[in-house]
Amino acid sequence: MNNDDIKRDEIQRQQRKRIGAAVEDYMREDDDFEDVDTYIAPDPDEVFIKLCEDGSEKKPRLSGGDGHNPPGKPPAPSEEEINKRRREIRKELIKGKKIHRDIMISTYFFVALFVGIIAYLCYFTYSKSDEFLASEYNSKRQSVYADKYIRGDIKSIDGEILATTKTDDDGKETRVYPFKNVFAHAVGYSTKGNTGIESIGNSYLLGSHTALLSQALSELKNQKIQGDTVVSTIDSRLQKAAYEALDGQKGAVIAMEVKTGKVLLMVSRPDFDPNKINEIWDDMVSDESNSNLVNRATQGLYPPGSTFKILTLLEYIRENPDSYDSFSYDCDSIYENGEYSIRCSKQVSHGMQDLKTAFANSCNGAFAVVGQSLKLDSLYDLCESMGYNSAIDTQLLVSKTKYSLTKDNASLWDVLQTSIGQGGTLTTPLLNLLIVSAAANDGVMQKPYIIDHIENANGSTVKTFSPENGRKVMYASEAKILGEYLRAVVTEGTGGNAEGKGYSVAGKTGSAEWSKGQDTHAWFVGYAPFDDPEIAVSVVVENAGSGGGVAAPIARAVFDEYFGNN
Repeated sequence: MNNDDIKRDEIQRQQRKRIGAAVEDYMREDDDFEDVDTYIAPDPDEVFIKLCEDGSEKKPRLSGGDGHNPPGKPPAPSEEEINKRRREIRKELIKGKKIHRDIMISTYFFVALFVGIIAYLCYFTYSKSDEFLASEYNSKRQSVYADKYIRGDIKSIDGEILATTKTDDDGKETRVYPFKNVFAHAVGYSTKGNTGIESIGNSYLLGSHTALLSQALSELKNQKIQGDTVVSTIDSRLQKAAYEALDGQKGAVIAMEVKTGKVLLMVSRPDFDPNKINEIWDDMVSDESNSNLVNRATQGLYPPGSTFKILTLLEYIRENPDSYDSFSYDCDSIYENGEYSIRCSKQVSHGMQDLKTAFANSCNGAFAVVGQSLKLDSLYDLCESMGYNSAIDTQLLVSKTKYSLTKDNASLWDVLQTSIGQGGTLTTPLLNLLIVSAAANDGVMQKPYIIDHIENANGSTVKTFSPENGRKVMYASEAKILGEYLRAVVTEGTGGNAEGKGYSVAGKTGSAEWSKGQDTHAWFVGYAPFDDPEIAVSVVVENAGSGGGVAAPIARAVFDEYFGNN
């Protein structure tokens, strides 16, 4: 190799180095390149090769030491051409990096999406599928299941069969309700739609958890498969006691375990015989005066009457924590304020009372005074926190209750009426039950439920329903104070007829006006035992008069049965 070749190679090497370094510096300094996640410096030789691959008119010129082009060598690119090409190289590198990053992001996104779908599918299958299958909107799918399964039994928690399916020699199936009207609203019916437990447990009743081999053999023999059994939380003894105590009157009785939310009984009258639902359907639908199909325990809307004083009292205690027990009021049977007057029940003069005595006597005048002192927006918030103006979180079909009094819409008359449970306030026996249960359960309001567990055709338990964590609606200290006041209602006031032998009761009576010239609705809500509450009861009897005289004895009949005093 002569000196010219050596010199030419050295110039070529220096030029490659210079071009590569220039491209590298350019990319490092360029703002667009900062978006690239990982910077990889280009190899100077690769840059030089890329420059040489752009065509003969752009091939680098390697100048000799004398400034002339060596024979047969292409002309060197201009500085402008080099700058242009290194910009192109930079863009290619940036584009490649961005494409790589976008591909990785898309990959991660679709992997996460796939994992999310699988997770939701598992959640839906084990937690929500039964709820959706039981929906009335899935009636077509349910009819398909009815062709495959014999509808399962419904039982009480104490083992009584409340609903079963009989099959005659011709294969015709008939749904049978052994207790006829007694469990009508709790158990419901499965023709003309589904209601009650027949609706809530529909996907279990038309499904099976027996061995797959056994199911396969039944299908091979073209035989229908026996559906699962739904075991309810209803105690048949308590249900019968409440049904008999209501004694044909219009109204409702509902009871639950205060610590779990298990619904122990649910009676609504007037009722119907679910065995004859197809025959009597048209008559019941057209009869608006009795509304036999309405479950009054969860759907009946009534003014709460004096049972609402539980919330009026709680709000007063919250606003006057250091002085509520110094309240006093001299009752002469009528409270007057300007053109308005509030009368106590039966126009009884209660005389001088403190707050507990006024609550025990259900003194309307005293609570009209209490109500005027309250912050109405705070009372509104309290009522909503208890469940007013919203659907109760439960599988049961419920009506939305109503409470509307605020400082923006309140007249004096509205305040006086609302404070004693009249005015525009409407509640259900279920909501009243939940409120008194919270007072019995250290301020925790449990979610009510009516299915205890599911059994397969062999009697094995395949699914169990457990109490859910309740909502804290008041402090335990507040619940304790309310308990003492509720106990005084039974020992000193209007609720004495609820007290039985061998157990102590706390509760509140109510007589709710609903129509001029009509008898009041009779209310009682309470729990027992007072010292260690187990069961809470809510009773309403329409057009019956005194809560203490009519509703409280019905509650006592339930307590007596529960504690074995019958």
